Amino acid sequence: MKKINKHIEIVRSTVNGLSSMSQKSCDAIHALLRRHYEYVEVTIVNNLSDLEQLVRAKPDLVFLGMKFLPANNNFGHKLGRWGPAKIWISEYLDEHDISYTGSNRQAIELEFNKPRAKQHALDAGLDTSHFFVARQDDYYRSSYDLPLTFPLFVKPVDKGGGRGVDAASVVSNFSDFKAKVESIAVRFQSDCLVEEYLPGREFSVAILENEHSEEVAVMPIELIAAPDTQGNRILGQKVKSSNSEHVSTVADENVRHEVARLATDIFYALGARDYGRIDIRLDKDGIPQFLEANLIPSLISGYGSFPKACVLNMNMDYETMILKIVGLGLARNVEILPETAMLGTADSIILGLKKPLLEPV
Repeated sequence: MKKINKHIEIVRSTVNGLSSMSQKSCDAIHALLRRHYEYVEVTIVNNLSDLEQLVRAKPDLVFLGMKFLPANNNFGHKLGRWGPAKIWISEYLDEHDISYTGSNRQAIELEFNKPRAKQHALDAGLDTSHFFVARQDDYYRSSYDLPLTFPLFVKPVDKGGGRGVDAASVVSNFSDFKAKVESIAVRFQSDCLVEEYLPGREFSVAILENEHSEEVAVMPIELIAAPDTQGNRILGQKVKSSNSEHVSTVADENVRHEVARLATDIFYALGARDYGRIDIRLDKDGIPQFLEANLIPSLISGYGSFPKACVLNMNMDYETMILKIVGLGLARNVEILPETAMLGTADSIILGLKKPLLEPV
């Protein structure tokens, strides 16, 4: 097979907390793309100099595996990893006319801040559980100070991979609430997103656009974790890292339709593009509620909700999935090549349309 004459740089960071792409994922994507494209390299971006060097290389596409750099390179200070002064990689690449995979700064910044994403969903008239933010310097004297009643669910405002989520995230009294908020503040230097606890089933929806049309694949799966000592099924860091949750397609057509519809609406309300993952859980009345988005989801074969959803819903193998993501990025700044048009195998299996949104089938 003749390789496509394109230069692709896979970009990630080795600084703890900055990379959304693991070394394992990077290695797999690199090996796969080298079979199809002439020049595929990996760029480690740990500081502004690395980012400037990437821009000077002028790749045809950046396969984006990170979201931002702290503007002052002070990774432990509140103005660094957890503060507002950031260089958003997608915005920097846009300013230098370099194409990249996935969403732009607006969507990535919204996704990164879970309370802002939920508020954005509410402003768009979409369903998400009631919530508030417990800031590290807030002082709550009793449950009467809280804007919501127990049980509540507590997690960091800006962490992925289930970090900070465990059995103690479900709190039913003020003492447990205070302990969990303080634990997250100490461990992650993070404020907390506090939500009404949703007792229903949990779903993850992979969304993948099509470079050749306005069609979009919407692929829901159900995730079931083993019950903890309290009987709660929590998809926390331990469950996610061990890949131990049970995963299945959504057999109930009504539930499937409602979950897919909400996920699609959330995806476009956030301004997302190309691909991403939307997490949803049912409330006590069985109504789907938006939990969070991940617009640079894990892309390890057999691991993570996005690849699993592609396989279970569309029988889309890992190679096809990665090549479709790359094709979407390349299509933004070059004429679509005959070679890239031949890389997909699942284009005929479509579950929705971008605009106007139609019912998934």
